[in-house]
Amino acid sequence: MTKHVPVKIKKLRADAVLPKYGTPFAAGADLYACMDEDELVIESGETKFVHTGLSIELPEGTVGLVYARSGLASKRGIAPANKVGVVDSDYRGEIMVAMHNHSPIKQIVEKGERVAQLVVAPYLTADFEEVDELQCSARGEAGFGSTGNK
Repeated sequence: MTKHVPVKIKKLRADAVLPKYGTPFAAGADLYACMDEDELVIESGETKFVHTGLSIELPEGTVGLVYARSGLASKRGIAPANKVGVVDSDYRGEIMVAMHNHSPIKQIVEKGERVAQLVVAPYLTADFEEVDELQCSARGEAGFGSTGNK
């Protein structure tokens, strides 16, 4: 069951596009490029900030997670440089996406193009408590790539 939460959003530019869900059960709402130029060139191996022209007021206890759009990442090799952007509920600045070009050729982001997706999610805040010992678990200290290896 999908839960709808009211989220206040402010256009910083008249031509900014509000986030939109592609389907009724999509977890991520598309974020759109909003810039003065008609296009932004990102050379191979380069990272550039893509403006959305939006700022947001997320409800307390939620976070905005900015993820890659699968089509851009798999077909064109461009995705958020930080893999997942974090928009805290007390941040009121513009949402920007640091797009990195992983492909061997330059990529062009067009004004109004869908560049990332925003997932609004609840989170827990931890009260970190230092201890001398941790409880044992079946996994123990087995790390990277250890699950499924018998």
